[in-house]
Amino acid sequence: MMTRPDRRSVLAGMAGGMAAATLSGPAFAQPWIPQRASARVIVDNDFEGDPDGLVALAHQLLADKTRTVLVTVSLVDPKLSTYPEGTATAEGAKLAAELVAQLPAAKGIPIKAGRDGARKGPPSDAAKAIVAEAMRDDPLQLIFTCGGPLTNLADALELEPRIAARIASVVWIGGGNWPDGGWEYNLATDIEAARHVIERTKIPFWQVPQGAYRQMQMSVAELAADMRAASPLGRWIYDKFTTPPAFVDLGGTWPMGDSPLTLLTALTTESSKAVDRPARRIKPDCTYGEEIAGRQIKVFEQIDVRLTWSDFLARLKLAA
Repeated sequence: MMTRPDRRSVLAGMAGGMAAATLSGPAFAQPWIPQRASARVIVDNDFEGDPDGLVALAHQLLADKTRTVLVTVSLVDPKLSTYPEGTATAEGAKLAAELVAQLPAAKGIPIKAGRDGARKGPPSDAAKAIVAEAMRDDPLQLIFTCGGPLTNLADALELEPRIAARIASVVWIGGGNWPDGGWEYNLATDIEAARHVIERTKIPFWQVPQGAYRQMQMSVAELAADMRAASPLGRWIYDKFTTPPAFVDLGGTWPMGDSPLTLLTALTTESSKAVDRPARRIKPDCTYGEEIAGRQIKVFEQIDVRLTWSDFLARLKLAA
């Protein structure tokens, strides 16, 4: 004998059917929380150096709130480069291109190499591309992110000073801790470039100094268990971490020092801590000197590591 189902059973069955239809239908494959890009981003980094720059590039390309429009490659200190002299930025461009090729949505993004040595001679392809993008009319504001020396941006500003008024902000990984400063690789590699951008322009400037970016420590076990396992792209990036230069003696972690670039441009600044400070002149030993009248910059002291790394891993998985 058939029994008539009660109201609760009918509703439960309907809910289950609707859930199954939702999970199996095309809508499930799409983001269910709408997001639109609110800024264009130029990604500048020394991709031929530490592979954390590739992590930051992948994260920026996968982000929904920014649209990456240009990738430029900055120089590596020749003493630390594993490439023949004069070829490092070209090799970095090749690495960036290999990464971009794995993301269909990133197809067509231009990748331009900067100069490999001192800032002299004709402008680099990177500098010319930065100028062209900054001078292009677009409803989205332009942000310049840099995880290496500020060489390419300084070259672009010398080539066309008007771009200073067309860049909404510069976000830079570099410089020693405030208030004293001190030796730091990205700054020391091209002090004059940092001086040009900070001391001689009024571009809104966000600095993530050494003490802040070193908070982005990921254990080598996390890289293998989480990033490598997340997707084919994660495995490709992981392979770049397995052959560090002979002089590098790793402990139990690898710093993802460039990842705050994506956190601060494509996620949020609210869960990190920043202080507005008068900009200071940069001395030859990388310490900070006298204040620059009328020039304010934003200096980040704490970075939301959990949000940054979790979002990156989630986006690797979703992209796969």
